[in-house]
Amino acid sequence: MERAVVLGGSYAGLLAARILSSHAAEVLIVEQDILDGETVGRGAPHRRQLHVLLDMGRVLLERFFPGITEELVRDGAHLGTGSTVKLYVGDVMKIPAENSMISATRPFLEDHIRRRVLALPNVKTLTARAHDLVSSGGRISGVRVSSPGDSPAPATQDTLEADLVVDAMGRSTRLGKWLEQHGWQQAPLDRLKLDLGYATAFFHRGDELPDTVIAQAAPNPSSRSPEAPGNASVALAAVEGKRWAIALTGYATHRPGGDPEQFRDFMRQSVLPLRELAECDMVGGVENSSFKESWRRDFTRLSRFPRGLVVIGDAMASVNPLYGQGLTLAALQASALSAYLQSKPSPHDAAWGYFRRAAAVVNVAWQMAAFADLAQPHVTGPYPRGYEVLRRVNEMVTAASISDSRVNQVLMDVLHLRTHPKALTRPTVLLRAAQTMLCHRQSRIGRAG
Repeated sequence: MERAVVLGGSYAGLLAARILSSHAAEVLIVEQDILDGETVGRGAPHRRQLHVLLDMGRVLLERFFPGITEELVRDGAHLGTGSTVKLYVGDVMKIPAENSMISATRPFLEDHIRRRVLALPNVKTLTARAHDLVSSGGRISGVRVSSPGDSPAPATQDTLEADLVVDAMGRSTRLGKWLEQHGWQQAPLDRLKLDLGYATAFFHRGDELPDTVIAQAAPNPSSRSPEAPGNASVALAAVEGKRWAIALTGYATHRPGGDPEQFRDFMRQSVLPLRELAECDMVGGVENSSFKESWRRDFTRLSRFPRGLVVIGDAMASVNPLYGQGLTLAALQASALSAYLQSKPSPHDAAWGYFRRAAAVVNVAWQMAAFADLAQPHVTGPYPRGYEVLRRVNEMVTAASISDSRVNQVLMDVLHLRTHPKALTRPTVLLRAAQTMLCHRQSRIGRAG
């Protein structure tokens, strides 16, 4: 492959460029914002919200960039593992699991990855705005671009020839319209309306919680009801710059606002770690954002697709950010791209092998997020077959995971995208969860007697 063009220089685009650097003589990242780690993605307010990298994402990042975990921690990031990660169901803290997470702001993480990618000798960048694809003979052969300061549809555009084009333009991708203009169909789109609101504030970090790197308090899934939604979630993470990043999330009418004092009041009423930080000095203001709906584009349901084109990151699927899966999902898609390219695909075929691999991981993340979202009273479906049975099983497993280390480890491996959700329905896991709940019930009866 002579040249691969990646449209988008944010997280997913950088990972795609890293993978392509092993298969193309030249990789060109096209980004309309300056590639300096500060302005890339400036139109995406969620970049300033709390981010953590799940265990599977950390493993893959280390595989793509050996030694990067040590580098990140040396420069100010934190590695949350074991008892330094405190997870609450309601107001009850769960037993620790063995998963590890990288805690840092997204600009910090992207800046380190960008430096690694741009240090590769065959990776270059172009500050430009993409306007259209170049199509010929059933394949995408390039991209039309212009200077980022030009009008939305400038009269003069340059053509970048490419053997492979990667759409990493995120939720604002225009790929579907471009495909239709060239006689191709858009990929079928699944949507789930959420009406999620979230807010992040940064606080000065001293020695308030010396044994805590990450903490999250999620509602008890068995306590939700239309009358008492219990749908607020809070999280904190130690990040670079001796700061705490604290995030509040809620749905519909329970969405957090941007008032600093209201933010502190919410912290004072939350689980213990957040209460202890409520009086710390706030660094800056409260950053608000919203997430109207999850979506996924299923390219495997198309009967025809041009050669020389793949899609990665939020341009393919964007699920509820509350579950922290976005960065890890992008890494899994990059791994799927690597496996596809290593299979020596035929240049005469569309990238079906990649889309099948990517769909496998996207579908897992989508099903997990959608299943949890459907527990919200205002989210109306569609509900999957057997939803009520699965919901009850999930409640049992979640309740058992609070105190049973084996059940919790399986659950956390699933949530960290290391293990397929089918692991939760294995007879051994269900039996252990049921036995744990029976013991709890008998213990409560004994105390009552």
